[in-house]
Amino acid sequence: MIQNLDPQIVWKNFYALTQIPRPSKHEELAVEYMYNWGKEHGLETIKDEVGNIIIRKPATPGCENMKGVILQGHIDMVPQKNADTVHDFEKYPIQTWIDGEWVKAKGTTLGADNGLGLAMAMAVLELSDLKHGPVELLCTIDEETGMTGAMALKPGVLQGEILINLDSETEGELYVGCAGGLDASASATYVPAEAPAAHECWSLAVKGFKGGHSGMDIILYRGNANKLAARVLYALMTEADVKLLDLEGGTLRNAIPREAFATVYVPEAGIAKAQEVFARVAAEIKAEYTGTDPDSEFIFKPYECAEGECCGGDECKYVPEADALRFVRAILACPDGVERMSSEMAGLVETSNNLAMVKIEAGQFSVNTLMRSSVDTAKDALAKKFESVFALAGIETSFAGGYSGWAPNPDSAILATMKKVYNDLYGKEPAVMAIHAGLECGILSGAYPHWDMVSCGPTLMSPHSPDERANIPSVAKCWEFLKAVLENIPVK
Repeated sequence: MIQNLDPQIVWKNFYALTQIPRPSKHEELAVEYMYNWGKEHGLETIKDEVGNIIIRKPATPGCENMKGVILQGHIDMVPQKNADTVHDFEKYPIQTWIDGEWVKAKGTTLGADNGLGLAMAMAVLELSDLKHGPVELLCTIDEETGMTGAMALKPGVLQGEILINLDSETEGELYVGCAGGLDASASATYVPAEAPAAHECWSLAVKGFKGGHSGMDIILYRGNANKLAARVLYALMTEADVKLLDLEGGTLRNAIPREAFATVYVPEAGIAKAQEVFARVAAEIKAEYTGTDPDSEFIFKPYECAEGECCGGDECKYVPEADALRFVRAILACPDGVERMSSEMAGLVETSNNLAMVKIEAGQFSVNTLMRSSVDTAKDALAKKFESVFALAGIETSFAGGYSGWAPNPDSAILATMKKVYNDLYGKEPAVMAIHAGLECGILSGAYPHWDMVSCGPTLMSPHSPDERANIPSVAKCWEFLKAVLENIPVK
């Protein structure tokens, strides 16, 4: 039971959050829980117009002259599961288990991003023997799919001067900058063609890729299932006269797609040729990604029709060859992965794109991606590149949800305090980093430009994927660090 892990007060709170469904856009139960939790602990608790929760705790006696601190995290979690896992994220709790020094979930994302950050902040508010100045907990909604809560936060609501964001994912690292983001979409229509004669229906699956966080893990160069499915399909279409019925891959804009599935028509006289082409391309891809995705699978087999399927109706129509080729070529040409590394900070991705979701079905073609960059002009240039690729294929594009990054402040007083506290505790300085992900700090600073901000957190691996796991010793270490920081907040 994770409730018995050390520190128990943190893991108890995290366990409670795992029992409440809270996928992005559907975190109402968790919002209600946090509101009631604050009230039950006798703390001033506010729910704003969009559902953000703010809970205030007064300074402990003798610490009233310390600057006010806002502890911040997001309520929602990424709902990702393995294809063979039955789980409704809007109804069911997360099933956790302990594997050595790690806490994991059974076939789903764990929600440690950002549940563990909230759990630590809740522990600060819950305990009566901690030394700290005025503390506020800001719980934002819908961070993972739109930064909705952060964008809607109004000026003047929060009273503190220092923001400690608890949403970064490596213990021993302090984050002082992050990337901005932009949602990019492409869409088109086509007129489905009648099922051809002398063809068999086959299914194609590309799966077993690791996926991961589209910001943190993009530098690992893992396979993108959408890209690779398009690569296989292009070979089948151009070399074996295969016709495309449908294609679908990826489920979230901020998760690298791990799986993609297609249905095709194969000429009865060309089945052996199609199998040969498929085997060759699949082997090439597996060899290329053996280091990053050793468990990848490519499956090509006759379609197993359920009752009522493939009966000659609309569901059996295919994408006309010209349309199928322009769609698949556009997917192949679409920017994906690391676009440019930072020239300012070694090892940091500056600009990237995640070809997150692809769907071709029933007369509709759509692509959704998430662009990230710490340089706004570079993000804009990538958007023009995306637009140009799809324009050449006669496909319309649109952009939404853009936000700027968070620029580092080398003169940050709270950063200096946190570096000293960490060195005093552990005999070494923490690494000071920027992150290629969309922390809410950049958006929040628009409403509160005077805030002095740093982000920290325990070690998480593979967030945004069913392989997400939290390192148990790092949680205890981060908790001790957070308590010590609160004891050493500068005075006003």
